[in-house]
Amino acid sequence: MTPLEQLLNTGRGTPGTVYLVGAGPGDPDLLTVKALRLLRTADAVLHDDLVSGEVLRLISASAQVLNVGKRCGEKKISQEEINFLMITLAGTGMNVVRLKSGDPLVFGRAGEEIAALRRAGIAYEVVPGVTSALGAAAQAHIPLTHRAASSALVFITAHQAAGSDPADWNKLAGSGATLVIYMPGRDHSEIAAKLKTAGLSEETPCALISRATTPRQLAYVTTLSELDKAPHLAAPSLLIVGEVVRFADASDENGFVLPAISEDRSGELLTAFFSAFPGTIAGTTSAEEPVA
Repeated sequence: MTPLEQLLNTGRGTPGTVYLVGAGPGDPDLLTVKALRLLRTADAVLHDDLVSGEVLRLISASAQVLNVGKRCGEKKISQEEINFLMITLAGTGMNVVRLKSGDPLVFGRAGEEIAALRRAGIAYEVVPGVTSALGAAAQAHIPLTHRAASSALVFITAHQAAGSDPADWNKLAGSGATLVIYMPGRDHSEIAAKLKTAGLSEETPCALISRATTPRQLAYVTTLSELDKAPHLAAPSLLIVGEVVRFADASDENGFVLPAISEDRSGELLTAFFSAFPGTIAGTTSAEEPVA
């Protein structure tokens, strides 16, 4: 009897559900509560190669776990085979987690997998995750939008599927939006040339961020004119381009300065705050004596 026949013979009768779950950029603390619950109760987990080991260790010991991802363009398994596994496993009654790095709906092929599940009549649910752009920007202290610099945000990948239309770099550069380029690859000079040809200034700041939110995170800040000289950081990485990069880890040589608010207004704000918590005085509660 083949493994498939054995699986079908041991099925539970009622089909299970496939959960397309975002694993976030790497830090397990960034998982949603729902994602964590599903990892602990799943019968099977099909995960991408870029899902961190810390997240994988949260999967139930009783679950069947298979790496179906790819690294450096080398596929362990085709998309059609992944679809087959999801449909077949769920068809036997298993609850299947399709675990994807970042958010499943952002460059995660979730659209293709949803279409396959619909055609097969398999129930599915999408559980969002923190996409890599947000995790990387947070760790590097880069505001992806800023009232003084950028009011729009564009996510784009440097790699398109064969036969798809190439990115309109002229339109993107002219929008004034912050550009977050997923999977920028190792040839930074090609991206820099496209952006400069599209009209971006050579002094436009850029940030390369590798392995965001993990202990191995690295960030390199440069400008478009020097991007081709940037080091090759380990995957997964992304590139943030735009004036907002100038706000990364800005420090005042004169030290920390409170926002410019009048003394009267600052008193009103603090009085209103502490009035909402009658038993609270500068960090103490009614159960504690105020510090003298």
